[in-house]
Amino acid sequence: MVDDLYAELDRIFAERDRDDMAPTIAALLPLHEQHPDDARVTYELAGADDTAGDESEAVGLYERALATGLAGDIRRRCLLQYGSTLRNLGRVDESLAAFARGRDEFPSSVSLGAFEALSLHAAGRTDDALAGLLVLLADHVDADELERYKPALRANAAFLASRGGSVT
Repeated sequence: MVDDLYAELDRIFAERDRDDMAPTIAALLPLHEQHPDDARVTYELAGADDTAGDESEAVGLYERALATGLAGDIRRRCLLQYGSTLRNLGRVDESLAAFARGRDEFPSSVSLGAFEALSLHAAGRTDDALAGLLVLLADHVDADELERYKPALRANAAFLASRGGSVT
């Protein structure tokens, strides 16, 4: 049953049109009504609302999805989208808290780090934002021309973090 439900979710999202989310939302609403306590269904509806521009609706759904037991990569994605949406709504402190939670749970997540940098920037913490991006670059970009400079990137990140107050 759950496998069928998740296969249906995958099918709905494979057919989505990001420029017109109304059909996707229309397909998800009955599933959400039938499975209101399923964390993944709630998360997928949140993401669809978010993409459609209904960020206020999405926030509550993301919160419910996180509270009802998302796990693994879907939880990571939900924390990222939730934090990003909070930032877009001007709730920057809450956004930073969501990203801190996500980075605690998924410390090696490059995508969480990248979007956390956007929230740090929105909070006026530009040194911290740039420091975080430099660490991501040094840790996750494999380019021959970059290898010799990775120690310098990390040193610059540490310097910026010391000015900004974060720990990288």
